[in-house]
Amino acid sequence: MAGKQWSEEELKAVSDELEDKGPQAAIQWAVDNFDTQDLSLACSFGAEDVALVDMLVKIKPDARIFYLDTNKLFKETIDVMERLKERYNINPEKYTSKMSLAEQAAEFGDELWAKDPKKCCDIRKITPLKEALSGLSAWITGIRRDQAPARANAPVVGWDAMFNLVKINPLVKWTSEDVWDYIRANNVPYNELHDKNYPSIGCEPCTNEVKPGEDPRAGRWAGFKKTECGLHDK
Repeated sequence: MAGKQWSEEELKAVSDELEDKGPQAAIQWAVDNFDTQDLSLACSFGAEDVALVDMLVKIKPDARIFYLDTNKLFKETIDVMERLKERYNINPEKYTSKMSLAEQAAEFGDELWAKDPKKCCDIRKITPLKEALSGLSAWITGIRRDQAPARANAPVVGWDAMFNLVKINPLVKWTSEDVWDYIRANNVPYNELHDKNYPSIGCEPCTNEVKPGEDPRAGRWAGFKKTECGLHDK
């Protein structure tokens, strides 16, 4: 249905229908209802996203996939991206800040992420994300309800008021164990940092190892009252 304008009521009905049908059903609905150029998977190359790459490419080999290059990604993140490209014959679209790290330092001081991580995320993630989403009608994400309180009520399909498009969250009902069961069962390439106590991986300066018993997102922005980069605030 290219060009269809979805009401929030229609999307809620779709979400309710897909609630217990599993991730592939949500992806199939997205592929069936949005043209290739109108739909893309946002991939950060974490566990959830690599699982979604596997599912999506099996359903639609030429599906669009994009990522945000903050210029501060881990080497291991780049490595898994290259392995995914080879394995699935994909070419993820890169979006990055128009402001270089040197320009950012000149305007805001060195290591902005250590002083004002929200500002840094706005520059290096949110602004590029707006550009990535600007030409789309829908995007697919890897958020799960049990990741954070802000995600607890995320629908399978809904209207993203922050970016004004449809948002599909195929993995919302899954646990971390479900994700890893899928990765292992399908031999999906994944970020090697996950094997080194990094359950949630963002930019290198703002991601630390998580100690046993800590919240899986405790390694993100340690020392700050910040648990989200802003991509999924609403």
